[in-house]
Amino acid sequence: MNTQSPRIAPVEEPYSETAAAWFRRVMPEGAEPLVLFRTLAVNERVLDRVMSGGLLDRGTLTLRERELVIDRTTWRCGSEYEWGVHIAFFGARVGLGEDEIADLCSDDPEATRLPSREKLLLRLCDELHATATVGDDLWGALVREFRAAQLVELVVLAGYYHLISFATNALRLPLEAFGARFPPRR
Repeated sequence: MNTQSPRIAPVEEPYSETAAAWFRRVMPEGAEPLVLFRTLAVNERVLDRVMSGGLLDRGTLTLRERELVIDRTTWRCGSEYEWGVHIAFFGARVGLGEDEIADLCSDDPEATRLPSREKLLLRLCDELHATATVGDDLWGALVREFRAAQLVELVVLAGYYHLISFATNALRLPLEAFGARFPPRR
């Protein structure tokens, strides 16, 4: 858990028009903007580019597949901030129970209770994180389960959440009060 002070103070109200527009667009009504969004708003150009490049819209993947990739990637990157936000907002919506959440943070995807197709997603995140590429054996297994458009989205999604993890970790964002916490390492 990050107990250090944030390196850059997030913007506070009153927000600029640009920041306020993004916050209204991405946050549930009445919810305070996330610390991540308010920190990115220190540089509105970066806020605009990061928010415009997000992959939280309906794509070629199921919501569950998308979240498994986000959760595994952010866990691998040690971004408890982003992992916790996604588990809190989407975990129950995609049917992740306590055991599956713990499995997302297991060093061995094959030892998880997840179906084989979902284990492939964890393996993809692990391999991209460790090597910045995908070996032929794993790629062959992925091609048997996912269409080309999905494979592109999977790789870019993992890369995007490396970017987000780098930002949350390097900027030392304080954890959101509502966010989940990493389970004990097993």
